[in-house]
Parts: sequence; structure tokens; C-alpha cells
Amino acid sequence: MFAVNKHEMKIKFCLGYLLFSILLFCIEVVIATVLKNNFFVRAYLGDVIVVILLYTLVKSFIKINSLKLIAGIFIFSCLIEFAQYFNIAEKLGFQKGTLMYIVIGNSFSWTDILCYAVGCLILLIPVYLNRNTMNF
Repeated sequence: MFAVNKHEMKIKFCLGYLLFSILLFCIEVVIATVLKNNFFVRAYLGDVIVVILLYTLVKSFIKINSLKLIAGIFIFSCLIEFAQYFNIAEKLGFQKGTLMYIVIGNSFSWTDILCYAVGCLILLIPVYLNRNTMNF
């Protein structure tokens, strides 16, 4: 159902998506460093934004069906979250506090999955508003 064939995915650079990805990445860095004591922003908003960041990053370099990309990002995010349940970062040998340990994460949360779903739903809004062309 979500298979992507070679005709649906093409390499195509988009500066607008790349610039937006950089902006979202900077916001994520601020959330992780400056706003680290703000529980709501760090615990929820960062997880919503990260799926949007992944979407814009992929769209920066690849022209792909938006619905399939959103579904793929949600599945990918859930897989990472479930891997956290099994302490994958530690099993891969990453030490607490290292960049990869932080990126992969270290604790499973159903709330995180809900935040990923909210981020994906936010991505669906412009897709459905522009459903004839699927340019977003």
C-alpha cells in the first residue's frame, strides 16, 4: 500500500524546503539547549516539530508523494520510539550524554507517539488544502 516506485520519487533540490529544514533544526537546538527546563516545550513541542523537520528535509532533495512520505515518517518515528523501549542506544554502545544517545533517545513513551501523530496531522493540512497538485 505504501510502496514507492521509481516513478513516484525523483531527486529534485528545493531550496525553500532546505531553508525551512534549517530553521526547524535551529528551533530544535534551542528547545534542547535553551528551553530544556520548559517541560511542555521540550517534552511535547519538540516531538511534534521533529516529524515536520524530517518531512521538509526529505522534500529538500526528493520529489515524493506527500501522503506516502508522511506515513513513512510516522512509521519511522514509531520504530525509533519502540527501539527506545529496548534501550537500543545503550545496546549500540552509545554513552549517556553523547549526541547519538540523545538523537536516538532513551525512554519509550506513548505520549511521544501521540506527538508524532500530531506533527503528521499538521503536515496533512496543507496537503489536503492543495490536494490537486500535492506540491507541499
